[in-house]
Amino acid sequence: MAPREDYAEAAAAVLTGEGHAGKVYELAGDEGYTLADLAAELSKQVGRNIPYKNLSEADFVKVLVGVGLPENLAAVYAGLDIGASRGAMFDDSRQLSKLIGRPTTPLATSIAAALKH
Repeated sequence: MAPREDYAEAAAAVLTGEGHAGKVYELAGDEGYTLADLAAELSKQVGRNIPYKNLSEADFVKVLVGVGLPENLAAVYAGLDIGASRGAMFDDSRQLSKLIGRPTTPLATSIAAALKH
């Protein structure tokens, strides 16, 4: 993951730059992190415990159905979440940082910026 600003900067580089026609980019932050990592960093910055509960796929489906998603769609979303937790979205090509000409914004910096707003 990376903050929207990094993705927006990459989009601007592609839309205004040369040599991007017909290319496909896999965009990801330079450093991967889990939702537990996100909760831990947020806890650190706000000074109180922000818990993260990792649900089983079945329990996640129940929660999604409970908030109104059809069961088949809930199962798809839960399956995608499980795949992501197993690294299905991992990409270390650093195409995003290459497009923006700098390292992607670290998680701690992104959280600090969000907390200022």
